[in-house]
This record gives sequence, structure tokens and C-alpha cells, in this order.
Amino acid sequence: MNSKARVLVLGATGQVGGALVPLLVADQSVEVVAAARTPKKAEHLGVEVVEFDLDRIETFAPALANIDRIFMATGYTVDMLRQSKDLVNRAKRGGVQQIVHLGACGDDDTRVAHYGWHQFIERYIEWSGITFTHLRPEIFMQNLLGYGGESYVQKGVIKHYVGGARLSWVDCDDVAAVAAVCLVQPEQHAGKTYRMGYEAKTYYELAEVFTKVLGQPFSYEPQPPPDFLENVLAEGAEPAYMKCVFDSYTDLTNGKDIGADATFDNFPELTGRAPRSLADFARTYADRFRY
Repeated sequence: MNSKARVLVLGATGQVGGALVPLLVADQSVEVVAAARTPKKAEHLGVEVVEFDLDRIETFAPALANIDRIFMATGYTVDMLRQSKDLVNRAKRGGVQQIVHLGACGDDDTRVAHYGWHQFIERYIEWSGITFTHLRPEIFMQNLLGYGGESYVQKGVIKHYVGGARLSWVDCDDVAAVAAVCLVQPEQHAGKTYRMGYEAKTYYELAEVFTKVLGQPFSYEPQPPPDFLENVLAEGAEPAYMKCVFDSYTDLTNGKDIGADATFDNFPELTGRAPRSLADFARTYADRFRY
């Protein structure tokens, strides 16, 4: 009989989930199951794949069969509230023992709406009685490659909608590394909340990093936040969530302190290595940024 715990990875074809699967496979102490709306798109991961769609509740029970632990990631829409409630309910019913939840940044008393939505989900997981670990990453470095249908770095010009605000950054691979540790050592990380952001820079400072690392001039041109909302809605993004993002961009542009520059020192203790720096990220994706 297979005594390994079975871990279901939601968002297995995404930035964090896609990095998490091979880390869990390499650990060899757990059996990995990748969840995907379109299973064929996850076949390259080389693990068992199950169909799972947060908007199709009939996919939940088959995907959760014989699952012990879940890496829980939801889409960035207001539907995340309903989807998460449904998932936690069925996980509890199915005997799932641990949930590692990928949330969002922010202090417990944040007034940024979509950060609060993630925290409501955290509280619901806790209320369920399932062993939990909450992950609260700051801004993903991978957003520099594109977000909401936009590419923010083109021909040496970085464009964004937060003015000169300083932001805290984390690489998706580092988020996956922390998630992996929590999933293979659930007892050690039970009941913990890990905030992850390890380097704070403005986009002006980011342009300086890119210039130094890539050997080409980069500059930053702040954009008005209303343009962001217009652009992402034109791309078909869900309006309620993106209105929250727009509101936070507006606050940052206007110099309001929403805690976006908070950094933390937990990564080396959790993983045994240093987190990736923005300079390292620029080197890794140099072919995407050079012009």
C-alpha cells in the first residue's frame, strides 16, 4: 500500500503551481496530483493529472478523492470567495488534512479590498478545522513579464500605474519553494502565516537595476491609473477585482501608505537559501527584457 501523502496542486500550469510540482516530485516524500481545467495542458509535468475547474463544482469530488493535502490557489476575481468556500467545504467532507493557501500581501488590518478578500478565505479555512498554512506574497517579479494582458517592459521603457511608490517583490519560484516546504512538513508549519517580499524598490530604481544588469538603458514612465482599468477591462478582465487593483494603484500614485514596501527575513530559515533578487530575475529573463 502506498503510504505517501497525496498532494493536490491547484493552478498546476500557473507561475507558482508550475514551479511547485517539480519541487514536490523531487522531494519524493509525497505523491503529487496536478489539478487543471484542461488536463492535457498539464501532461508535461509528468505526474497524475485530474480535471478541476473552480467554476464547475462537479469536478471537485473526483479531484479530491484520496487527497491528503492541498495547495490552494484561486483565480483573481470576486468569484474566489464562492469558489474557495465550496472547495474548503468539500475538502473538509473528503478528509483533507492540510491546506496551504496562496493569498495576497497585506497586514491583518489592511483596507485594500482584494487583500481583504484573501483574508476572508484564510479565516474560512481556519474555521473549517483543517490544518493550514497561509502564504502572503508581495508583488510577483513575474508580473514584469506581463499582467492583465499588458507587457510592462518594452524596448527599454518600463510603464506602470503606481507612480514613484516603493514596492516589495518576490519571485514566484521562491513562493513555490516555501509552499513545498510547508506541504512536506505540515506539522512544522501548521497555523503559520508567511509573508513573502524580500526586496523593496520603486520602478525608477528597478530601471536602474535593469540598466546595470542588462547593459542597456532602461527608464520608467509612470502611467495614470485610469488607463490601467480601461486596458484590463478591454482585455476581458473581471471588473470587481480589477477595480480593487485600480483603487490600490491610485492610492500608491497619490503617495498613500498601504504597506506595499514591507519586506521580511523568513526565507533563508524556511528554505536554507537566499531569495532571488531583482538583479537575478533580470539576468534569468534577460532575453525577455533586452531590445
